[in-house]
Amino acid sequence: MSDEDGENAHGVRHVGGIAGYGEAADVLAAQYEEVTFDEVHRDVLHRVPAEPGRILDVGAGTGRDAAALTARGHDVVAVEPTAELRAHGQRLHPGAAIEWVDDALPDLSLIGPIEHFDAVFATAVWMHLNAPERRRAMARTGELLAPGGLLFLTLRHGPVPEGRQMFEVSTAETVALGAELGLRTIHTSERPDLHGRNSVHWSCLVLERPKLTP
Repeated sequence: MSDEDGENAHGVRHVGGIAGYGEAADVLAAQYEEVTFDEVHRDVLHRVPAEPGRILDVGAGTGRDAAALTARGHDVVAVEPTAELRAHGQRLHPGAAIEWVDDALPDLSLIGPIEHFDAVFATAVWMHLNAPERRRAMARTGELLAPGGLLFLTLRHGPVPEGRQMFEVSTAETVALGAELGLRTIHTSERPDLHGRNSVHWSCLVLERPKLTP
């Protein structure tokens, strides 16, 4: 299983979210790399900034997406609270200019208050946050976006695997929360699970922080 299967919680720092992932990091590292950035984000590739910019990848795992984004010319900060997964990321993508940070949603407290990003990715992370945490996470990612910046989210829907902590989260709720906190939804789509599980499907969303008006 890869991280877009939603079996991980490596972008969330609490016991229910990350317990066991350090111990399983060797197996998980191989699983996360089984699918590509283009496969995971195929519905929103046209929204990924074309011009080189600064991107934040929250719950970066082994850095698969971060490495793909650096290959596109972006400067990437990869947020990963599990030390073992960060170590695998640095091993698997040694040539990628990735800045690794030990941090997590909902607060991202180690990211500087004046830092702004052209895009933030939170892949297979959002459903590990409860409702109050999702509100805090949306507010925090919103303030980290530059004007015109984009927030890329993938939401997992389906049975919760044994031993995992997930919360039900819908596209409608996420769109409404974003709007309440000043982010405009510019893309929503649904796709099946990449590993063929009929009980699991995914929502892909892109939210935008409005550009400043003259």
